[in-house]
This record gives sequence, structure tokens and C-alpha cells, in this order.
Amino acid sequence: MSTLTQTPTTAVSRPPAGLNWTQIRQIIAIGLVVLGLILALLNGMNWSYLALGALAGLFVWKPFHGILLSYSVISVYPVLRIISISLRPSTGLLSRSLEIIPPGATFQSYVNLFNEEPFLQWIWNSLSITVTVSVIGVAVAATGAYAFSRWRFLGRRPALIFLLTTQMIPAGMLVIPIFVIVAQLGLTNQVIGLILAYISTAVPFSIWILKGYYDTIPPDLEEAAMVDGCNRMEAFWRIILPLSTPALSIVFLFNFLASWSEFIVAKVILQAQTVSTWPLGLNELIGTFQTDWGKYAAGSVLVTVPVLLLFMWQSKYLISGLTLGSVKS
Repeated sequence: MSTLTQTPTTAVSRPPAGLNWTQIRQIIAIGLVVLGLILALLNGMNWSYLALGALAGLFVWKPFHGILLSYSVISVYPVLRIISISLRPSTGLLSRSLEIIPPGATFQSYVNLFNEEPFLQWIWNSLSITVTVSVIGVAVAATGAYAFSRWRFLGRRPALIFLLTTQMIPAGMLVIPIFVIVAQLGLTNQVIGLILAYISTAVPFSIWILKGYYDTIPPDLEEAAMVDGCNRMEAFWRIILPLSTPALSIVFLFNFLASWSEFIVAKVILQAQTVSTWPLGLNELIGTFQTDWGKYAAGSVLVTVPVLLLFMWQSKYLISGLTLGSVKS
């Protein structure tokens, strides 16, 4: 009879765990921040050393966060510089100081912009042109893209390729033919002439965006609506358009941005001061021998307000609308 022998189990002593790589990076990051604070105190409260130390520490601790923060700073800093120039007094416009809020900051440049220049007229002209182009462009593109998406007709594919080809032509090459057409229609120095020029360039790109989105909407929804008594137009109005709100918002935003800051075509078509848009108006502030950089910077800050408001209004559609239509169901 065999006897089973069991070897006694001995407890294996494990060495204490050392610092992992994450903890080491945290310690180095804290050390860089402390070093930046010490250098700032030694150099007369120069807090730029602390900022550099904190940024270096962030790069060590969270590299991707450091890259994103650096990119954000690089993107935002030019805007802050423009705001800084607009707040400078007239005696410090040519200063090379990097301070965001300059010494003796004042809003005099903004006051002079409204009192000495027809800035409100420039903004009104730009808003009327831009909103009209955006609305008409969305209306034309919505119906045109629906036809390209739902029907198969002769010349459909060549027409789509032609619309795409028009987007590959540089804007500078279109200035002369656009001006010739507008001049033959007698619409030079008129807002309607510039509106027609902008619409002709905005519609093709808008059709391509909306056509790709309409392709993702099942035709069964329209067929069900028509079974319930709707005609084709009512099904489009009550079913397709409400479902296409994100894509329509993105198209409106693109058309608005393209028309709001356009300069070349507006410079060719509009010559009179009474119909100048804000890019043309601010361009007049740049003189041959002297430029009022204070008013120029103040105008540059103010013209961003409508765009910021539009982005805030359509923020809920911005991310989703950019990817809608990319995958066909």
C-alpha cells in the first residue's frame, strides 16, 4: 500500500512592488512644475517659466493631452493678439509687446470704427448677402440633390461628375467669366449680382453633400407616406426634410462661411462704397503709407461674432452632420 507524501507548501515571499512607469512620469511632471515655479520666483515673478514648466510636465505625464493643448494655444494665440491690438492706445499700436492685455487698454478703436467708418453698413450688406445665399443655396440644393438621389434619368451620372468638376476649378479662374455674365446682366455694383455669383458656386458642393445623405434614407419611408395619401412633394416636405435637418444645417453653415468672408469676387463685382461688404470695407483701411491697425483689428474682432453665434446655434448638428451620408445603409 503506497503512501502519498505531500510536500509542505512554503510561502513565497514577493519583493515589494516598485514604482511603475506611470508613477515615475507623474513624479517627473511634478518636478518640472516645481522647477518652473522656482525659476519664475527667481526671475522676478516671471510666470512664463511656470507655464513652460507646467506644459513640459503635461507632455511627460500625458503626451497626447500636451500635444492637444499646444495645438490649442497655437490656434488661439493669433486671435488673442488681434484682440490685444484692438485694445491698444494709439501710441502703442506698433509695440512688439506680447502682452495679451496691453498697458492703458482702451476701447477707443471700436468707438472710432463706428464713428468714422460705415461699419454697420458693411455688416448689413454682408449679412443680407450671406443669409440670402445660404437660404437659396440650401433650397436649390435640397430639391436638386433629392432628384439625383431618387431618380435614374438620362445624363444623371455625367451631371454629378460635372458638378464635382466645378469644385476643382480655383476661384481665381472663375472671376472673369462671372464678371462678364454679371456685367451683361447689368448687375455690377448691385447686391443681387454678387448673390447670383455666390449661389452658382455654392449649389454644386451643397448638392453633393445632400445627395450622399439622401441616399442613406430608405425610400420605404416615402412610399409609406404616399400610401397614406401624401403625394411625392408632401412626402419630401414632411418626411425627408425633417430627417435631413443635420445635413441641411451643415450645408447652410458651409454656404454662410464661404460667402461671409469672400473677397476676390466681391472686389470685382462691387465697386461702390454703399454696397461694400465687410472684407471690402476693412481692406479700405489699409493705406499706401499708413494703416489704422487699431480700427482694422477692432473690425476683425467684431466680424467673428456672427460666425461664433452661428456655430453655437448649430453645435448640436455640427459633429453628426459632418459624418452623415458617409456610409450608405
